[in-house]
Amino acid sequence: MTSLASPAPFFGRRVVAAAFVLAMFGWGLGFYGPPVYLQSVREARDWSVVLVSSAVTLHFLVGAVVGANLPPLYRRFGLPAVTKAGAALLALGIVGWAVAQEPWQLLLATFLSGAGWVAMGAAAVNAIVAPWYVVRRPAALSMAYNGASIGGVVFAPLWVAAIAAFGFPVAAAVIGAIMIVTVWFLADRVFGHTPQSLGQVQDGEILTPVAGTTRPVERTLAGALLWRDRRFLTLAAAMALGLFAQIGLVAHLFSLLVPVFGGPAAGILMGLATAAAIAGRTMVGWLMPQGSDRRLVACLSHVVQIAGSLALLCAAGTDVALLVAGVLLFGAGIGNTTSLPPLIAQVEFSRADVQRVVPLIVAVGQGTYAFAPAAFGWLRTLSPAEGMLVFVAAALIQAAAIALFLLGRKT
Repeated sequence: MTSLASPAPFFGRRVVAAAFVLAMFGWGLGFYGPPVYLQSVREARDWSVVLVSSAVTLHFLVGAVVGANLPPLYRRFGLPAVTKAGAALLALGIVGWAVAQEPWQLLLATFLSGAGWVAMGAAAVNAIVAPWYVVRRPAALSMAYNGASIGGVVFAPLWVAAIAAFGFPVAAAVIGAIMIVTVWFLADRVFGHTPQSLGQVQDGEILTPVAGTTRPVERTLAGALLWRDRRFLTLAAAMALGLFAQIGLVAHLFSLLVPVFGGPAAGILMGLATAAAIAGRTMVGWLMPQGSDRRLVACLSHVVQIAGSLALLCAAGTDVALLVAGVLLFGAGIGNTTSLPPLIAQVEFSRADVQRVVPLIVAVGQGTYAFAPAAFGWLRTLSPAEGMLVFVAAALIQAAAIALFLLGRKT
């Protein structure tokens, strides 16, 4: 009697879990880490705020340039090799931050850290997960991108504690080494596989995509044609504006909450904002109807954040209930600002174009939000009621993002 071997479990679930871990390290060291590094370098070297803040901006700008060129790097060297190199560069760059004795050494370190972290950032996570999912991609990406939020929860306090206990150089070396070992293991065991190499199909089973989940095969937008496409331009600009408003407000929110709540309570409230981001991203990923207009979903997410900004504004720095509500409402959309644009690209562009579109919109967004903390800091100096213009600006910029999402819809 012949027995039939049971099919192997769908490997895509393991890919999502590995991408979650990658995002946790990528954002934990490359996104949430620089503000902590900034303070440590200032205290150790007594360098000016302008100098060290410029290093943080350069870190993100270099990342934007490298991120835009991820697709050709993947084609030439392969995704696993690029991911390994990114982890190594990020670790070396952070050690460079820690041991820099001269300003030029610090700026050199930012080139390494900025180039490295984008290989573990939003475009990289999308490139890892997308080959495994089509119909279920929203849920899969939302789970993978939640690693970014967990990275902030885990690494922000971890960096502070480790630097206080062991010093910045030792903390950077140890955490960087752990990251390299973990990422290299995942690159070898997980990221090198594709559905075809394992004899599996996308989504783990044969599913029939509904209208609006995939786009029929069409002529690709080669070369400069992409930069003249309304859908691409509005998507890139909307994502950039959303991130600019978001990063600008979050960068200053803690210091605006401290006078009302005190340091420990303000820290807890910021943690709740991160929890709201995870919940908001997960709900959209799992509950967004198949075939829905994803640009409208992005607009709704920004409307929730605008409501949060207005609640913070109406609190006038005194109303505790409005402040808490504002933080939670604004936090609920934080994750979607990163995860929804790649999902919009999935249904609006051909498969070949998506591989270009996602890294480019992420790079444009990163190059834009690199200047947000400084811009919002300048706004704080213009208003007698510190913080009021910050909330107004965040709401107006996100309203502009909504307008761009709507402008790019089908007509």
